[in-house]
Order: sequence, then structure tokens, then C-alpha cells
Amino acid sequence: MHLLVALCARLGALSPWRRRFAAVLLGALGALAFAPVHAVPAMAVSLIGLYWLIQHAATRRRAFNVAWLWGFGHFAAGNFWIANSFLIDAARFGWMIPPIIGGLAAFLALYPALVGLVVWQRHDLGPQRILGFAGLFTIGEWARGHVFTGYPWNLTAYVWEVSPAMMQSAALWGSWGLGLVTVFLFTLPAMFGAKIERRGAAALIAGLVLLAGLWAGGAWRLATASADHVPDVRLRIVQANVSQAEKMQGGLGLQHLERHVALTRGTPGLDRVTHVIWPESAANFLLDREPHLRQFIASAVPLGGALLTGTIRGWPQTGELDEIWNSLVVVNGAGEVLAHADKAHLVPLGEYVPLREFFPFINKLTPGTMDFSAAPTPQTVDVPGAPPAGPLICYEVIFPGAVTDPARRPDWLVNVTNDGWFGISPGPYQHFTAARFRAVEEGLPLIRAANTGVSGIIDAYGRVESRSELGTEAVLDGLLPVALVPTLFVRSGLWLAVILVIISVIPMWLRPRSK
Repeated sequence: MHLLVALCARLGALSPWRRRFAAVLLGALGALAFAPVHAVPAMAVSLIGLYWLIQHAATRRRAFNVAWLWGFGHFAAGNFWIANSFLIDAARFGWMIPPIIGGLAAFLALYPALVGLVVWQRHDLGPQRILGFAGLFTIGEWARGHVFTGYPWNLTAYVWEVSPAMMQSAALWGSWGLGLVTVFLFTLPAMFGAKIERRGAAALIAGLVLLAGLWAGGAWRLATASADHVPDVRLRIVQANVSQAEKMQGGLGLQHLERHVALTRGTPGLDRVTHVIWPESAANFLLDREPHLRQFIASAVPLGGALLTGTIRGWPQTGELDEIWNSLVVVNGAGEVLAHADKAHLVPLGEYVPLREFFPFINKLTPGTMDFSAAPTPQTVDVPGAPPAGPLICYEVIFPGAVTDPARRPDWLVNVTNDGWFGISPGPYQHFTAARFRAVEEGLPLIRAANTGVSGIIDAYGRVESRSELGTEAVLDGLLPVALVPTLFVRSGLWLAVILVIISVIPMWLRPRSK
């Protein structure tokens, strides 16, 4: 404890410039807690340092500034891999890397900065204010996931991917509630940066008991978990590992389609498979206009089964296009499209240009000049021989509580994605983490087919039954896990997390201000 007091004093004694530099480094350090590094203690050190910097600030304005610098370091280190997508065609898009990566980090840093602005009370390291800090931090994460279409990437709760037992409470209060508890527990030792008081020791003991309780509850849930699978459904996931640079070359679409068909048909065991799943952009054609291509795809459909693939859908079906959608379609053995689901949550700059009328000189990264249209909500599709499925295309899977059709709950989720844009980087691993948390929150198995990884079968408890490696060609065969009854998070939505936020924030305002 004396070491914490010394470190806190040392941090507070830094010169203004060194304090700013320390804030950026501490923010970047926290990003190491996420996949693929999983250095969970780094997040605790990062949050403790952030809280100390805020409370050592001389004014509320300086608290805002130092928290913004922390956020800038955190989000720059956590999202640098996005730059790879602009390097696929560096001549056209390379110039966008500094403003996009730097601008994104600068904007996202506003959320922790506002937390610093509100929570600041000079030298107040008490547990009530730390609890309030956790509640406000969670409000900031929720806002980050919703404002301007939202970007809930690397939520604090995701540090627990290394512990399936700790992941389980997301079925109660979602990633928001688990994130609040995590921020509180990780930041709690910050109070020992000042004089140790009896109430501080009691708070720390209570925090350790809460941490142990969450783990024990999750371990019990897993120990009593079902391992059942849907009868007579056997899946084949195809990961063709086509580089994005190759995808961007014109005239190779048919070759890539042939590659998927060859992997599907050429891998032993197809006679035991009932359903095949290809990733996003596997059939990069307007299949409604290409009956001969649908017939070619049908050659890879198992007897009596179906094939689910990412593709492009356009309207009208003849003549000049008015709209296009990034879609998933269900194809049967006769080459008929039985069902489709269009992407509801589009990627800014990837699939459309926000405020295009003001930025006519900017093009989206995906080929073509026409922006994609969005479906109003996620959709449930019927799959012959299998339970109804909920398609999630690419980063639709990162949005807690917004991954299923509100009118018709599916029995499994299908996440098709490319991820070839980001190369061998943390991005695809972190994308897979988000998919695991959606499975826990929804109580639904999630099947993930990625062009370049990570593909896998995830059960309704977030357990990975099989997975591929990033940047490899792979074919995964496996059974479809059963769905659970709707979780508390599904039934109550944000209410439990909102109650936790209110409980955490109120004591901070009720406590008399320190003099």
C-alpha cells in the first residue's frame, strides 16, 4: 500500500508536460488488455493512473484535458489496425490514415474526458467517488456505442474474454453492466494513493468478494451448462483466405467463387454436412441477376440442405441499379434464393460516405461509387432443415442488445465477415471477442464465417467449440449448439445496467465535497 501512495504522489508531482505524456502512455497501456495480448492487469494500472491524474489536476478543465489525453492514447493504440484497410489501395486512400485514425481517437477520447470533467474533486480518492467514476465511465461507453451510429469496440468488459466464467454475468446485465463492475474493481486500489482509511480497506475487501462472487457464479453456470446440439444439423464453415488486395482486383470474382466451391466440395465429409456457410463477399455478384452463378453455387449445397453466403443484392433486378445492399442469402440445391437478410448497420467510409453532399471528393473503400443502403433492423431468416437464423454481417455483431430481429427471435446467429481489410492485426481477434460476448448476452449459439479468420462455432455460453487461425485457409465442420431460453439481458434490456449506474453515481453526489 505504501508503494501505491508513493506512486500516486510521484504522478501528481510530474511537470505538466510529463503528466500529459504519462496520460497518453497509460491510455495506450490499457489497450493491451484486449485481444490478442490479453494483458488484463494492464487495464487496472491504466484506470488507476487515469483516476489519479484526474484527481491530481488543479482545476476541472485540467482534469478534462488529462482524461482526453488518456483517451487519445487508449483509442489510438486500440484502433491503429484500421489503417491497414486504407493501405490496400494506398495511392487512393493512404492520405486518409492520419485524419481518420487520429480523428477517430480524438473524438472517442471525448467520452473519458467528459467523465474526468464530471468526476473531478481535487484529491478525493474515496470509494464513493471511484464508484461514481465507474458509473460515469459506463455511461461514456454506452454513448460511444450509440452516438453517430455508434462504435462500441473494445468495451471494458471484453478484457474478460480470457475467463469464460467471468464472461457469464453478461447474460444478466450485458457488457455494459460487466464493464461497470470491472472499472470499479480495477480502479478501487486507486484510493490507497492517499492516506489509508478503514472505510477504504472495507471497500477493497467488498470488491474482492464481488470479484470472487462473479467468477464463482460464472463457474457454476458453466459447470451446469448444457452441451446439447441441434439434431440432424451439421455445419461446414469455409474460410477461403482471399487477400483483400486480390479481392480489389477486377475480374477475379469468379475465380474466388470457384475457390469456395472447391473447398466446400473437395474437403472430405461433405456427405455428412447439411448446411454450408460462406463468409461476407464470398459471392461478390448480384446473384439475383446471375442464374448461372446460382446454379454453380448450388453444386456446393449438401443434399437436402442449404448454403448461406454473403453477397450483394440490388434493386431493380434488371436495368440500372437504384439501390444495393450488403446481404446474406440462403440458397438451396436448385440454385434458388430462399431468403435474404440485408445489413442494417453500415460501416462509415467502408460502405457509405457520411454527409456525402459535403464531401464529394471522398470515396468509400469498397469498390463502386454507389453507397450501400441499410435494412431498418436485423432480420430472421428461415433455413430449410435448420432452426431460424439471425444473420449479422461484419461489424453488426459488435452492438450489444441490437443483434436480433425485435419481432422474431432466431435460434442461432450467423456472423459472416471479411476481415481481410485488416490483415494480420489485432482487429480480427477483437472482432471475434465481440461475437463471443453477443452469444453470452443473447443466450444464442453464434456461427462465424470469416474470409481470413477468425471463423468458429461458439455456443450460447460463449464457449468456443472450434475455430480457425487468422490468415489461413480452413474448413470447419461441426454441430449447431442449442439455444437457451432468453437471458435476463434479453428480457430486461438495459434496465439492470441503468439501475447499476444510478446506484453507483448517487453516492458520489451525496457525499460532502472535500475541502
